[in-house]
Amino acid sequence: MAYNKLFSEIKIKGLELKNRIMFPAMGTKMATEDKFVTQQIIDYQVARVVGGCGLNFTEVCSVYAPASPKKFLSIAEDKYIQGLKKLTDAIHEAGGKAGVQLWLGGLAVASDPEAMIIIPSDIPVQGTDYIMPGASLETIKEAVKSFGEAARRAVEAGFDTIEFHAGHNYVPHSFLSPFFNKREDEYGGSLENRARFSIEAIKAIRENIPEDMPLFMRVVAQDDYLEGGLTIEDIIEFCKMAKEAGVDVVDVSRGNFSSAAIKFEVPPVDLQRGFNVKNAARIRKETGLITVAVGRINDAALAEEILENDQADMVVIGRSQLADPEFCNKSKDGKEDSIIKCVGCNQGCYDGFVSTEMPFITCLRNPALGREAEYKIFKTDTPKKVLIAGGGIAGLEAAIILKKRGHNPIICEASDSLGGQFALAGAAPRKEEMKEAALSRGQQAINEGVEIKLNTLVTTELIEEINPDEVIIAIGSAPMSLNIPGANLPNVTNSHDILSGKAIASGKVVVIGGGLVGLEVAEYLNGKAESITVVEMLDEVAKDLGQLRKICVMESLYTEGVNTVTNAKCIEIENNSVVIEKDGNIEKLPCDSVIVAIGARSRNFDNISKYCEENGIPCHAVGDAVRARRALNAVAEASEVARVI
Repeated sequence: MAYNKLFSEIKIKGLELKNRIMFPAMGTKMATEDKFVTQQIIDYQVARVVGGCGLNFTEVCSVYAPASPKKFLSIAEDKYIQGLKKLTDAIHEAGGKAGVQLWLGGLAVASDPEAMIIIPSDIPVQGTDYIMPGASLETIKEAVKSFGEAARRAVEAGFDTIEFHAGHNYVPHSFLSPFFNKREDEYGGSLENRARFSIEAIKAIRENIPEDMPLFMRVVAQDDYLEGGLTIEDIIEFCKMAKEAGVDVVDVSRGNFSSAAIKFEVPPVDLQRGFNVKNAARIRKETGLITVAVGRINDAALAEEILENDQADMVVIGRSQLADPEFCNKSKDGKEDSIIKCVGCNQGCYDGFVSTEMPFITCLRNPALGREAEYKIFKTDTPKKVLIAGGGIAGLEAAIILKKRGHNPIICEASDSLGGQFALAGAAPRKEEMKEAALSRGQQAINEGVEIKLNTLVTTELIEEINPDEVIIAIGSAPMSLNIPGANLPNVTNSHDILSGKAIASGKVVVIGGGLVGLEVAEYLNGKAESITVVEMLDEVAKDLGQLRKICVMESLYTEGVNTVTNAKCIEIENNSVVIEKDGNIEKLPCDSVIVAIGARSRNFDNISKYCEENGIPCHAVGDAVRARRALNAVAEASEVARVI
């Protein structure tokens, strides 16, 4: 399919873009501790430029030195210009256009205890007697001035455009929203007063950039989950003021980090693709501003439809370019089948960003994210035959990389299909894209020329027959069973058999296990069962879900009326009930069907590893074959092993 509108040029003042795709500001944790650009950031951005993106924005870039948190980019002092210039030079040399997002984070800078938190009004700090004070007029004036000075530095650093971030709970948004802003001076009260901070900042930016440089502004479409907050009508009026003050383009996002609306900022697979486009279309129509649409736009066909329907002038395609930096080129060249699609899992991008364990963001679909230089694929001088036991998402990842490096991988999969548990996960509600991604990866392996043997269990005899140079074990895990009386009754089954359609459950259903899989089974059975109760030993369900997916899943369970029982141990299963111990008391939960979802255990491969050891064949285990974890870990390990063989 030709995407003529998506890949058409657009000119905004003096900025000429080769297509209408924008790579947005996304936190990476790739900056230095003292906020400078790194080569890692340059490689990360340039990979997307080379991949065909029209306009690349930096991640949020702090404008005010006292409020600049560590590990985030800063443009608050002249000392940062040189590093930012190195970034823009690299983007320009690769054929791209560079934008900087000017940011004042407010409560978001609390990750750095030394950073100043600027808020419009006093806020009591929960659990203490301390009241965090609202900003003084002096601080407000300094902050406004800092936007102008940051804009001057952006011009010196060679940026082609600037984006003023006025959304997502950051300082401009907090001043604009009546939910946060309770001031009684000229910066509070009416919409005009609440908008004053942003309008002054916009004017300060405009005064420090060339007339022909366009100014973008990111806003939220409305205040979700904030009672008495901004309406879309308020945002439209604000955008009209901003247009008059010098804004040329409005980038319509959604969400805030003070409520469950944070799910809209980095929308997981649970949210509909393009869920925010109608808001962008309305704002565009009523303001006359050039408009960028945002929100789970993860394929070129959807982007083209949005542009053709005149709902927006440009589109943000962010995480899809994290998953595959060649997304734009592949879409333009009609090679969509080779695109590694984002599935909205959030495991590497958002969960990785908020995690204290991950040094920088990553991607389940693309372990090379943030390692662009280090993970560049080179052909091997010593091709090897590599037997891969297991055709799940990890085995496929290893096989494709090995094949690209010039090795000869052979996948042996015990079942009749590829994709493994990642494909199985796609049976759960709202996760169809995961199944599609798993099946697509299998087809990509076939297209790469990987030899695949289905219905083939790896045995020592098979290894002897194939005689590989190395072996990768990616056989995954199997559901754990309960070791209690009644666990083998005919009305008891496991989560995998339910999701795969091998077993059914009806009537009153009890799901034992309130982790991700147990909850997805509960959702899967909604409408198929009379009632559903989830029993969990821990003090809450969904402990193994990332924050944003957890919000969506818990909202769905509440809407569907699924009952959850926590701090409860299952001690026996009877023909028509499950016996639990809770708070020292024994209770019986009436049921017709029982589904066990207490986790998974690695499949045994001692025979394979022993044979390999005895015969001097290097053997590598990856993913759930080591221990049951998230798909993110499995793909990362497979990718790493395939790069060192």
